Amino acid sequence: MTPDLVAALRPLLTAEAFAEAHASGAEPGDLEQAVWLRLLEHLEVDGPPRDPHGWLRSAVRSEARRSRRTTHFERPYDIEPADDLDREPEQLALAAARRLALREAVRRLPGRCPRLLEALLSPKDPTYREIAGELGISQGSLGPERSRCLGCLRRLLAPEVATREPRG
Repeated sequence: MTPDLVAALRPLLTAEAFAEAHASGAEPGDLEQAVWLRLLEHLEVDGPPRDPHGWLRSAVRSEARRSRRTTHFERPYDIEPADDLDREPEQLALAAARRLALREAVRRLPGRCPRLLEALLSPKDPTYREIAGELGISQGSLGPERSRCLGCLRRLLAPEVATREPRG
């Protein structure tokens, strides 16, 4: 993407995303990220659009509609995924100890990771939009941030997790 094209489109994209975000229930930053990605894909396949400003307006509206449809179908889980009724007391105690060890490891993570992973582990099961609002970051940044934090957690827990016994 050429710097001239980015410089020419950035103010318009910011304004269009801000205008469409409220009606679609999306964050303006999320719409901007989606449209920049769409532009990169367009440049790769078809080259620069003939009418960049018209293309950009159309892309923002299309992403806002997609966001509205996606949001309409998002539903929180109503039931607990795992039922503890058929588990023995020993299994329940071990599971509680694992959850405690996990939460202690999460607290030792750097940066925003503890708050992000605590939100993801919350029994309230918040949506990405709610988590993004609580942390003050865009919804589109949550996935990459979550992956980075889980990688840190994996490296942190690797020495603490017992290796499996060889089979056979």
